[in-house]
Amino acid sequence: MPSRQRRYLASALAPALALAQSPRVLSALVLAVSLGLTGLLWRDARNDADQELQADFEVRVRELVNQLDQRMQTYVQVLYGVQGLFYSSEDVTRREFRTYLEGQGLARHSPGVQSIGYMQLVPGGARAAHEAAVRREPGANPDYHIYPAGERAWYAPTVYSEPPNPLSLRALGFDAASEPLRRAALDRARDTGLPAMTGAVRLLDDLAEAPRSAFLMLLPLYGRGKPATTVAERRAALTGWVFAPFRVGDLMVRLGTPRTAGLVVEVHDGESATSDNLVYRSAGATGAVNAAPVRMRSSIQQLSLGGHRWTLRIAMPHAAHVAATDRMRLIALCGALLSVLAACLTWALARGRVRAHQALARSTALAAELKDGQGALLAMADSARRSQAMLRSILDSTVDGILADDFKGSILNANRRFRELWNVPEYFDWDSDGAVLMAHLRAQLSRPEEGQFEPGASPSDQDGDWEAPQQALLRLKDGRVIEQHTRGLQLGREPARIWSFRDVTERVHGERREQTRRRVLELLATGAPLKTILESVVAGVETDNEELLCSVLLLDEQGEHLLVAAAPRLPPFFNAAIHGTALHGNGGPCVEAVLSGRRVVVEDLHNAPAWMEHRDIALRAGIASGWSDPIFGAGGAVIGTFSVYQREARQPSMANIALIEQAARLAGIAIEQAQAAQAVRAGEARFRRLYDHAPVALWQQDWSALHTALAELTASGIDDMGRYLEANPSQVARLAALVRIVDLNAAARRQVGAGPQDLAAITLAQNFEAAAMPAFAQALAALARGEHFFVCEGSFRRLDGVMRHNELTLMIMPGHTDSLDFVIVSTVDTTEKRRMHDELRVLATTDFLTGLANRREFMHRLADEEARLRRDIGACTAVLQLDIDHFKRINDEHGHAAGDAVLRQLGVLMLDEQRKIDMVGRMGGEEFAMLLPGTTLPAAAVFAERLRQRVALSPLQLGSGVSLHVTVSIGISVMGGKLPGGDAALIRADQALYRAKRAGRNRVELQDGIGSDRPGLQTPTASD
Repeated sequence: MPSRQRRYLASALAPALALAQSPRVLSALVLAVSLGLTGLLWRDARNDADQELQADFEVRVRELVNQLDQRMQTYVQVLYGVQGLFYSSEDVTRREFRTYLEGQGLARHSPGVQSIGYMQLVPGGARAAHEAAVRREPGANPDYHIYPAGERAWYAPTVYSEPPNPLSLRALGFDAASEPLRRAALDRARDTGLPAMTGAVRLLDDLAEAPRSAFLMLLPLYGRGKPATTVAERRAALTGWVFAPFRVGDLMVRLGTPRTAGLVVEVHDGESATSDNLVYRSAGATGAVNAAPVRMRSSIQQLSLGGHRWTLRIAMPHAAHVAATDRMRLIALCGALLSVLAACLTWALARGRVRAHQALARSTALAAELKDGQGALLAMADSARRSQAMLRSILDSTVDGILADDFKGSILNANRRFRELWNVPEYFDWDSDGAVLMAHLRAQLSRPEEGQFEPGASPSDQDGDWEAPQQALLRLKDGRVIEQHTRGLQLGREPARIWSFRDVTERVHGERREQTRRRVLELLATGAPLKTILESVVAGVETDNEELLCSVLLLDEQGEHLLVAAAPRLPPFFNAAIHGTALHGNGGPCVEAVLSGRRVVVEDLHNAPAWMEHRDIALRAGIASGWSDPIFGAGGAVIGTFSVYQREARQPSMANIALIEQAARLAGIAIEQAQAAQAVRAGEARFRRLYDHAPVALWQQDWSALHTALAELTASGIDDMGRYLEANPSQVARLAALVRIVDLNAAARRQVGAGPQDLAAITLAQNFEAAAMPAFAQALAALARGEHFFVCEGSFRRLDGVMRHNELTLMIMPGHTDSLDFVIVSTVDTTEKRRMHDELRVLATTDFLTGLANRREFMHRLADEEARLRRDIGACTAVLQLDIDHFKRINDEHGHAAGDAVLRQLGVLMLDEQRKIDMVGRMGGEEFAMLLPGTTLPAAAVFAERLRQRVALSPLQLGSGVSLHVTVSIGISVMGGKLPGGDAALIRADQALYRAKRAGRNRVELQDGIGSDRPGLQTPTASD
């Protein structure tokens, strides 16, 4: 370098060198070097911390993915449980399906699942039959149908969907096979036998423009016992699917732990994560994860669910992980201390900056925690509001009235049905004073002491189990019957009671009506006097309604006066005053009901103008109000009245009106049946002379055109007219159209529901409807053979479309046999006669207590079985004799009601065990018998042992809380082969039964021949 250049460089660097040698520049240089070294060390520590935080982030991601997978597996396990329900039962009813899912607690244990449903596989041609079958099910929607419309090879409609909500109700009948994504999942589940999940779909209650953010998890159902190892076998055995729809947003609610709370999650449907297949984005993400304005840690995870794949993009803001570690603080502190040795001012500034950053980080963390806590509180408050609204909706939709109170007289809650049942006014303020409500309830009871509507003592003052359920049957003054259930429970630290009320008026009245009807039929069958029969009808009403006093008044033969036919509880002087009341006088509600043919109600007899003549008698009898319903005969004419009196002045309730109407109809039937025989005998001659007023339907018909047609058929070479018409039903219909109805009497018009101007609308269908055409063909065959008189039974159609049975007599009038232009047909409506005959047959063959066959029917069946075995020598039948052990002790210790309950329970258990071909009968007392056709002695022994064990393991729960254990002794014999005799087999079974009794009871004994016996199969368990 030239000297000139060296001098220039030295002169230029001189100021810098001088500055570097000054204390101020040196201290600044030392400070810079110290801080630089400190920064390098701090950066290395930060890199280490970043790696640790990355590892922590990956652990959180795996934890979140595992929790999501576990939640989905929980849904699958719920579906497997529902699948097990279907595999464990021959036919899962709608009630069983609902009860099972209510026990699962979906809302608590399976968040996100909207409902659990059952899809039934319906072949294309069975759509109509399936819809009709579902509509007939109890509790099903009467408008149920498969939608959307369209013909498909098979359908997968939703038949059950629980719990009830707008989505589950709308899903009923929806055909999942109509939608490609759902159908693909149905096919995959069917062919694999494993759970299958659909792609992203919209649920039925989603808007059309809403994004697809829901999925269906499905599990196939195969027929019980059918092989399902190959795809072909699984397709053949498929009967349906169980499924669970869920929304991803609901699925992700409350998913994770505090460690995963800060993660931002996106769920994509498919193999890749694009905006097109995004189905869920967590609340903390304002945009796509990879497009966030701040630096974020992210991870792509894939999750396979039911043969379908989800792609999860999970991220966490980088700033959430940045925190000063201990190592970083140590390096910063040491560097700062070293820097203090060089420049205290530099150290102070550096230290102040570190403290400022630490304070900022703590304030940021506290703000984030405060925001998260506020969001959690809002979510909890919203969830509580939804739960309360759902509970109120459930309570208000129940069929039972629900009331909750404490033991201090305060009302805690009540639903809408409770107000309706007890007619509680809206202005009642029972929240502050429950005694007002209890007094209102007691005022409506016929017997106030039955309801126990008094503030109860504290549970600590009561003996026994105060939480045990209690039951009572309450009878109200308006005639209704309410079933009450009460149960104690613990609400927090305070005891409370739940009251459940159900209106069982129809059931109780139906039972009483059925008892009365049976009693009336028995009396009719035995030819009892009309007075006895009507008193039985009256007693059926008064038994459960002590406040009602009933009477039956009948018109006399002239139709001018009302006569008391039955009034067992009314005072004799009152009956004597009413007896013989003239229809044209001032006779009160009874006369008005007869004349008007409608119900008449007099709320206050003491002040009614029509009752002034009998006012003093009413006061003396202690009655204040009266109602009267007309009694109609079979022809629609009024034949009397059914009157009801009460000691209080009031209007009848709807329950009272229904009870009176039923009693009036039953009285009308009884009166008609009792008077029918006498009316027929007394009026036979008069009815023959008076065609227009005949009680039997008479028809004048012109068969001349039909006679010509028959002659043409005969001329064509037809020899056997009956066989020809049987083979050609179209000819029968053509010939029927040739019959012309000339005239019919009033009884015939009433029979077919025709008016005086309806003759043109009457056809042969009012004698022979479509199902009775074979009988018409027989009549034609008889005419072709030259017969002039024909009788048959068939059916006819009234003009209002109602089908009824009849007995038809056809007679060609003398002098018209060659033209058939004057044919008299008489028809009798035998519908009621057939019904009563069927009811009497059931009464004659059934044991009234157990519902089993009585001894006469069982012996008849035993004789039939003996005749069959004599024809089939190789067949056999087992005969069982059963006897309840120590039945007399049960009656003596627990009462005859308990004994009757034991007999009924044993009858139910025997019916449950029998096959369709078996016969069960009650022989008398506590003795029962069974016929097991086609059963050998060893097989019968196995059956009897199973029955014996089931009886022993089925204790009867008495109303007082007593559990009554019952056992039976069983004797078995067989009939068939060389011993086909039924009576002998019954004797042998009886001998085996008494041998079981002597051997200690509660055992089975066999006897396979005369004098040959085999040991029983059971060691006695109770000898007393």
